[in-house]
Amino acid sequence: MRNVYGRKRVLVTGGAGFLGSHLIDRLLDRGDEVLCVDNLFTGDKSNLDHLAGHPRFEFMRHDVCFPLYVEVDEIYNLACPASPIHYQHDPVQTTKTSVHGAINMLGLAKRLRCKIFQASTSEVYGDPNIHPQPEEYWGNVNPIGPRSCYDEGKRCAETLFFDYHRQHGLQVKVARIFNTYGPRMHASDGRVVSNFIVQALKGEDITIFGDGSQTRSFCYVDDLIEGFMRLMETDDDVIGPINLGNPGEFTIRQLAELVIEMTDSKSGLVEHPLPQDDPMQRRPDITKAQSILNWEPSVPLKQGLERTIAYFRGKLAE
Repeated sequence: MRNVYGRKRVLVTGGAGFLGSHLIDRLLDRGDEVLCVDNLFTGDKSNLDHLAGHPRFEFMRHDVCFPLYVEVDEIYNLACPASPIHYQHDPVQTTKTSVHGAINMLGLAKRLRCKIFQASTSEVYGDPNIHPQPEEYWGNVNPIGPRSCYDEGKRCAETLFFDYHRQHGLQVKVARIFNTYGPRMHASDGRVVSNFIVQALKGEDITIFGDGSQTRSFCYVDDLIEGFMRLMETDDDVIGPINLGNPGEFTIRQLAELVIEMTDSKSGLVEHPLPQDDPMQRRPDITKAQSILNWEPSVPLKQGLERTIAYFRGKLAE
């Protein structure tokens, strides 16, 4: 549905965060009106500074653990701390944000009869026994470990989305996000790309866990947001979950060495013990995204790192 001006009004929860702020840019570029909701626990209003005074952008400070009464045409639910440092800081609140937040946003979508998108995560696969991970894989998650507040919170949110679809006929779209990087990442969120870049730019030793042989797949933020929007625009019978990530696989040590090379840093590598339940392998099977969304990542790791390094150079110079 569009308003009298021919525009959609779109709600983005977690919109002051890394992914949310990039999504908002794309929605505004498309001509939509955007309501950004964020409690600023991990989000940063500086990610939205460039939108000050924008006639189609509105910011509301609000915690999705509490009901929200607004009028919108579509909802993107991105609200939740997404890095281990942040989601383990207050694990009870992390679970509440995923579960209560999903209930409140689904309730809003049900009242408005509008389409709703859930930003789920590759963490639902846990430390996988199948590689790469297809959407049919049920995962290998420790339900009582230090990461389970996030892993199980997101798994429960998926359950709620699918039950609202089955029980109430709600239009839902569920994406499972794999490691994403790019400008506006939080410098101290503990994620591997931002950690390595900041340490390298400061000339500090780069911290790797274990021997660095564990693998990850890194998707540049612009590619991911394109996947979000393509999924949201699919027909009603496309529900998901759909993996969104880059199938290119790198060891953590390879990433560290590449960052050192690209920053011309003198940093060395320091090994620390592996955190509990840290996955040893993570790579998406994106067959569904390719066939259903006609989507696959286009930004190579080196090109994406160049842009991300430039961003952090600027932030450190402020």
